[in-house]
Amino acid sequence: MEHKHHAKSSVNFLDSDEILEKLNLNGNEIFMDAGCGDGHIAIKALYDYLPNGLVYAVDNYDISIRELEDYKKENNLEKLITVQADLTKDIPQIDDDAIDMIFMLNVVHGFKASGNMDDVIEKLLRILKSDGKIAIVEFRPIDWTFGPPTEIKYAPEELEGIFNNHGFKKIYLNEELGQEGLEEKSHYLIIFEKE
Repeated sequence: MEHKHHAKSSVNFLDSDEILEKLNLNGNEIFMDAGCGDGHIAIKALYDYLPNGLVYAVDNYDISIRELEDYKKENNLEKLITVQADLTKDIPQIDDDAIDMIFMLNVVHGFKASGNMDDVIEKLLRILKSDGKIAIVEFRPIDWTFGPPTEIKYAPEELEGIFNNHGFKKIYLNEELGQEGLEEKSHYLIIFEKE
């Protein structure tokens, strides 16, 4: 099954401050927004949460990266590094053990659709520091009028099992993010730490 975002933005239905506050950033991390889309999280993180940090904005969609690069130049953001890369392949632009936190917003369901979640984790392991973290915000696996089909959504416990197999432990779970539905919110945040 093929699933493509092409930079659809979550800015209208997820509160970036609500999410970024829960990451407990110290302000000096090297942060990677993996599958950054329009870059609103990467930019918000750099401006408001990482005054002494560095942000890699990574996406496979060339238009997203070009527009972010233009924004970077117009606003003189030297600490924003744009990278066009496919997360299922190696990311040679980023060194081994370079990243403190990798953040993915509405990205991992695409890897479930394509069947290469394990490959992606292995690629991310290379660039993540020994005590690094991966934070994932994803659609809850329930039927909604927006978002991907339910069959390609991961439940938090399903992701936990996959990440455990790659040497990660879950350190945080919040299942109350996003738009209100009839009974439940639309998203969850799960954070894994490299063991």
